[in-house]
Amino acid sequence: MYGFHIVDKLQKIDQDIKKNELKYHKKRALVSKEFTFDAAHHLHCYDGKCKNLHGHTYKVIFGISGYVNEIGIVIDFGDIKKLWKEQIEVFLDHRYLNETLPKMNTTAENMVVWIFEKMETALQLAPNKCRVEFVTLYETPTSYAEARREWMISE
Repeated sequence: MYGFHIVDKLQKIDQDIKKNELKYHKKRALVSKEFTFDAAHHLHCYDGKCKNLHGHTYKVIFGISGYVNEIGIVIDFGDIKKLWKEQIEVFLDHRYLNETLPKMNTTAENMVVWIFEKMETALQLAPNKCRVEFVTLYETPTSYAEARREWMISE
């Protein structure tokens, strides 16, 4: 019953499904998208290896929520990518973070809040009133920092 099946008839709008049936619910839903970037940095006032200039391949994961539009989409994944590329990645990818980020120690903990704030600002231009729920920033495959909406608004 659920094995391989070739579609007999491609579903057509207004014949097989009506436009008002495309939106299945009125609940908030969360979509997630991840990106990677390479960057160099060093930490100030830190007595360890990271006081020296070094680099990472970072991975950032966004959780963005909103209410679905009339066709059942919170935000197009391509729109998230566009916001990332134009508003955030330009400050991060193949950059010396101590130079391109605001004055801060370029720890994962500081950077993840900056990334959260940048995406939250960028989403204000989105048509569907989306919001950032969380950002996770991996500095290595096993080490990450996270910023969550409930922490950002409660402080």
